Amino acid sequence: MILGCDAAGVDPDGNEVIVHGVIAEGGFADETMDTRRSLLSERYQGTFAERVAVPRRNLLPKPASLTWEQAACLPTAWLTAYRMIAVKSDTAPGDTLLVQGAGGGVATALIVLGKALGRRVWVTSRDPGKREWALSIGADAAFETGARLPERVDAVMETVGEATWSHSLKALRPGGRIVISGATSGANPPADLNRVFFLQLSIVGSTMGTVGELAELTAL
Repeated sequence: MILGCDAAGVDPDGNEVIVHGVIAEGGFADETMDTRRSLLSERYQGTFAERVAVPRRNLLPKPASLTWEQAACLPTAWLTAYRMIAVKSDTAPGDTLLVQGAGGGVATALIVLGKALGRRVWVTSRDPGKREWALSIGADAAFETGARLPERVDAVMETVGEATWSHSLKALRPGGRIVISGATSGANPPADLNRVFFLQLSIVGSTMGTVGELAELTAL
């Protein structure tokens, strides 16, 4: 049983813990690949409850340096962003990431974690205030949505979907990669397959992360 709220709390032994929100049947090296997986608040009770039951393997120690609010942010938006960059993007320190749609929770985490992992981070937004804000938290450059970029990027972090998809494809260098974890503006944009095969682009889906990746993120 977990006492507390959001995605952090206290276990039955009194330990402060972070709760990994991916509930899988077990037996998978990567629990996000379990087709029967669910997330807290989907099939199971969410963490607004005073008590939540999860498998013990879903609990990680909460660092004392993190507040409850900070710890509770990690297992969803920040874990999603960490997996997108560290596991799925096929990039290395010094490479350039483009984050579409600065201002959202995952986009915020992508900016901060991208810099922490040594990437050059560019962002887009229609809102000048959000572009300024993105720069204030570490983005290297901010552009209006759809703007022509100074050069092509190594990978695009995509959560917007239809509204930015064409720009995401055009922003990539040959052999570049789009990592997509959401489609808030629509899930069925024109595929532009000629560009995809001619430039040998990769389009990779990414969902949440593993408990091991959450441990890496927490250590970071």
